[in-house]
Amino acid sequence: MGLGEQIFRRKSTEVLLAELVPHGGGLRRVLKPLDLTLLGIGAIIGAGIFVLTGVGASYAGPGLVLSFVLAGFACAMAALCYAEFAAMIPIAGSAYSYSYATMGELIAWIIGWDLVLEYAVAAAAVAAGWSHYLIVILSGLGIHLPDALTHSPGTAPGAIVNLPALLVVLLISGVLYIGVQESARINSIIVGIKLAAVVMVVLVGGFFVRPTNWTPFLPFGWAGVLSGASYIFFAYIGFDAVSTAAEEAIEPQRSLPIGILSSLAVCTFLYIAVSLVLTGMVPTRHIDVEAPLAAAFVARGLNFAAGVISLGAVAGLTSVLLVLLLGQSRIFYAISRDGLLPPVFSRVHPKFQTPSIPTILTGLAVGLTAGLVPIKEIAELTNIGTLFAFLLVCFGVWILRNVEPELERPFKTPAVPLVPLLGAGSCALMMFGLGIVTWTRFVLWMAVGFGIYFGYGRFHSRVANAASQSKRASA
Repeated sequence: MGLGEQIFRRKSTEVLLAELVPHGGGLRRVLKPLDLTLLGIGAIIGAGIFVLTGVGASYAGPGLVLSFVLAGFACAMAALCYAEFAAMIPIAGSAYSYSYATMGELIAWIIGWDLVLEYAVAAAAVAAGWSHYLIVILSGLGIHLPDALTHSPGTAPGAIVNLPALLVVLLISGVLYIGVQESARINSIIVGIKLAAVVMVVLVGGFFVRPTNWTPFLPFGWAGVLSGASYIFFAYIGFDAVSTAAEEAIEPQRSLPIGILSSLAVCTFLYIAVSLVLTGMVPTRHIDVEAPLAAAFVARGLNFAAGVISLGAVAGLTSVLLVLLLGQSRIFYAISRDGLLPPVFSRVHPKFQTPSIPTILTGLAVGLTAGLVPIKEIAELTNIGTLFAFLLVCFGVWILRNVEPELERPFKTPAVPLVPLLGAGSCALMMFGLGIVTWTRFVLWMAVGFGIYFGYGRFHSRVANAASQSKRASA
């Protein structure tokens, strides 16, 4: 098979759906719609609402609320496209698998490599943020950990390792190794804690809002709103992680669209409410960039509330980390099953029925990165890869509607091609709102991915090899 023919060869939906037939060593279906919704909320509400609201406000001022609306609109359009794919092709792999069915092997690999960037690198950043909040809470209790064991090398004098970040990644990886149902139960408890903290921010903070702080509403103009949206888009990343658990969902054709759309709707409402309260409590120039919500309550003399917010932040980041690590191992599982990565990444534990080897390898790689590497500007780097993946998923829905219109679609994206075009256009707009440094890093990341594909993946592709064998047999 020629190279050009292979890289554009699609994996038929019949082959994708055949992989859903129960077989020995498959993943266990245990997740209900509520479990999936809570997984989505667990992945979305975290660093974005507790940290990035401050950074977003520095770009957009009180117009931050419009930044959240713009980013939420783009995600809503993409989520509708995800929901159609997830219900129609409910397998692990998320956008990677959808692209394989619509745009061919090379585009699928590009998306899969983007998802590695989204989940693994973002998980390392979240673990570092988790460590920061834990240190703050322990300091408030009079417990002071040495800098050598709480900072990555080069970020503080004598720093050796960010031990809390490393340990929390290994601990959560252990939970995921044991089983997804157990992980979902723990996630539900954590989500309850952080939702309580967010609701408290809105209800209590609402009494301290000063409308004069909203004037001027757009101090940096619409360009500031776009820049804010491009940055705080990181806050929405996570709803797509619901689709990575497709092969562990009960009645996936029904439960996946519910989980994706419900989690995004809940989080968008909370984000808008929190951004209004934050910018109303504190003038834009006084908003703390590192801990905006807690600092805003301290400024109003509400120290107890600030402590609750910090606890909610730790809970929030814990659940985000759990879902990101879960999603990463499932992405590796799906790509490896197609032969584009070594088979070790698709081994399933005979007892726990989880992708055990990918879980261990992901945990070690993310943990060591979080513990040893200073991670800066990770939100923007993660954003550009995710926006690109969303853009291709939106186009994929439109393409498949034309290529295979007869396929059964339990959930249909409304107003095609308008919704996919709005989703793709919104994502492209926010991508251009990111800086040249981010684009340079993204290009370098993709160059590494191309090296892996052309050096290993294309020679071991099961789809390409099966097609070649079929051609030889018919010759």
